Amino acid sequence: MLELRPYQSASVESLRQGFRDNHTRQVLVAPTGAGKSRIMEHMIRAAMDKGSRIMFICERRILVEQFSKHLQNAGIDHGVLMAGHWRFRPDRQVQIASAQTLERMESMPVVHIVFIDELHAAMRKSVISLLQKQPDLRVIGATATPFHPAIGKHFSNVVSVTTMSKLVDDGFLVPFRVFVAKEIDTRGLKVVAGEWKKDDLEKRGQQIVGDVVADYVRISNDVFGEYRKTICFSCGIAHGAELVTKFQEAGINAAQISSEDDDAYRDEVLKDFARPDSDIKVVISVAILSRGFDQSDVEYVILARPLKKSFSEHVQQVGRGARIHDGKKMCVVQDNSGNWLRFADDWDKLYHEGVEELGQGQDAKPKKEPTDVQKEAAKCPKCSVIWGGGDTCAHCGFVRTKRNDVVAVPGEMTEIGPGARKAEKFTAEFKVDFYAQLLGYAIERGHNPGSAYYKYKEKFGVGPSMSKPQPKHTGETVRNWITSQNIRRAKGGKA
Repeated sequence: MLELRPYQSASVESLRQGFRDNHTRQVLVAPTGAGKSRIMEHMIRAAMDKGSRIMFICERRILVEQFSKHLQNAGIDHGVLMAGHWRFRPDRQVQIASAQTLERMESMPVVHIVFIDELHAAMRKSVISLLQKQPDLRVIGATATPFHPAIGKHFSNVVSVTTMSKLVDDGFLVPFRVFVAKEIDTRGLKVVAGEWKKDDLEKRGQQIVGDVVADYVRISNDVFGEYRKTICFSCGIAHGAELVTKFQEAGINAAQISSEDDDAYRDEVLKDFARPDSDIKVVISVAILSRGFDQSDVEYVILARPLKKSFSEHVQQVGRGARIHDGKKMCVVQDNSGNWLRFADDWDKLYHEGVEELGQGQDAKPKKEPTDVQKEAAKCPKCSVIWGGGDTCAHCGFVRTKRNDVVAVPGEMTEIGPGARKAEKFTAEFKVDFYAQLLGYAIERGHNPGSAYYKYKEKFGVGPSMSKPQPKHTGETVRNWITSQNIRRAKGGKA
């Protein structure tokens, strides 16, 4: 059995404390790729040792198979509550079932604790009925995005001990490099249930399939010098089919999996894609890959499905490339959907602060669309990468001329120039942490610690007013900022 990482152990202890505090319904929140399955596996073993009967509920069949394989590899004997399944063994202490299977069952088996995977997507009638009928049953729901409105109604405690930014800084997740590419035009499209009408959106998506592939070729060669394993989210099956054709015409092997394919075909494609030497470079789907797909060697994600309000889906899609893998330094996100800027504020908050309470409502309302001027100002005009702060592109070194104009930064779009308010707002905690990392950087490089003072002033416009903090390990965000400043100076640019 693998040893838990520190934040995983902290999650286990926090959940146990929650039960001691009489919270029978708890939500385990951790970023995609943080190892929620590992945490639940650890708790399943502990429950088995106490003689408890356990049920693990998945949102759909493909995730049932995935977690069954996970338990098998961990040496945990179990059954699968699915008619005709070769693991249908209802006498086993641990059972795995899909939410759909529960809806067809006449009665629930007797269990003492329930784990629910991808809780944000599993809040179906069967799961809600289970929660209502057995109020004393201990339930843990796991998700990276606890934004479904029903979660706050049925769960009383949230356990969230880390953030995506912290896991990136600690080397447990990889950073993202985001490129704003040719965007699908959503202007004038009808809205149904808060999202753009699927058929109309798909037609718009088909109009730029050539641009999506051209952007992929350009960015892949610019960043990697070759094509890396990629997943692409399309507007629909017809849109996905057109993308496959265009990729193939460009000499790039691509495959689509969809709800219209049988299970055997989908399993075959994903099994092939999982091989280190797979000939498949791009796998395309509408939503199948957005939840539970945990292939760690994916280094490139294409967002070609615009979302109007589903922040959860956006986070899940981007998160498919977050896992660490040998030799993997980052994940490239190619955004042809407009989603990155559309959800910038919510993403920035989740990335840096995590989840502190349930019922935050990020999926409740459509997001305000950035203007065309803001969209253009948010990216480097030379390479299209999202600006990481400052006036120099950290990717290509392009120096932006300072002028009275509109500039977008992650988390805020605002005006800069004479008399305008500052383009970025920083909390006192952020400034202290930034200063501590600058001090850590100076120590790592053998520089005079006083250099951190001047770098701080370069970043915030004034010297630090707080007491000097203890030096900290330099994270990805601070390193990227230092790199961008070094590039600017090397090119003779002026801030």
